[in-house]
Amino acid sequence: MKNPIGIFDSGLGGLTGYRALRRLLPGRTLLYFGDTARVPYGTRSREVIRRYSVQDANFLLSHGVCAILVACGTASSNALDLLEQTFSVPFVGVVAPAAEQAARVAENGNGRVLVLGTSATVATGAYERAIHALDPKIRVRSAACPLFVPLVENGHTRKGDVAATAIAEEYLLPHADFRPDAVLLGCTHYPLLAEVLSAVLPGPVLISAGEASAKAMASLADSLPPSDGVPSDAFFTSDDPTLFRREASRFLGAPPDAPVHHVDIEKY
Repeated sequence: MKNPIGIFDSGLGGLTGYRALRRLLPGRTLLYFGDTARVPYGTRSREVIRRYSVQDANFLLSHGVCAILVACGTASSNALDLLEQTFSVPFVGVVAPAAEQAARVAENGNGRVLVLGTSATVATGAYERAIHALDPKIRVRSAACPLFVPLVENGHTRKGDVAATAIAEEYLLPHADFRPDAVLLGCTHYPLLAEVLSAVLPGPVLISAGEASAKAMASLADSLPPSDGVPSDAFFTSDDPTLFRREASRFLGAPPDAPVHHVDIEKY
């Protein structure tokens, strides 16, 4: 099918964006790349994150994508500017769409947002800047949650999970007195921890960066080159396709119904 839309993430978390985009754009082919051999990006240096992001985009562009959803908070906050400068196709990151949604919730409440992200994402202050650009009166706190991605990638996502609950309490309870209206899940892995997070810090609206960015990409669809034929999605991974297929079912609700291919991403 012509003019597919590409999606990439450091691992499996971006499948939350893929799933939302598949629902919103049923007529488009979607190509998903998960860099599972190098996950997580959130503990890497900015230089490495930018290099990985360019490689990921290069790979998707080699398959003729007409736009790319950067379904990774770390890559969006550290490399979106470089990607937009380097390549001619449109890019949509997770930061701006999620910030807009969080700001709307805060403006209808007490004006407070708690941002959860990887260490690399929080270090950039990208979400705070995006929210304050919309409304400088909103109070924003950010918390680095470096262990959330490994938890999700290893299946520790259910309410009552001892490891997930203990780590969530360590990250969230220091911010309970902040009383946020919204908790912005600034990494696309984090929505799988929604039940755990809500049990530890009940009350705030949880904002999924993956869902928000998928809606932003869908809004661009009419301006993209036209597609034709029957959608034929494909998944790509830098690690074992069998492992990807098994683990992806947690994010998609079922095993992928499209082929999964291995990619030597270092060639790109």
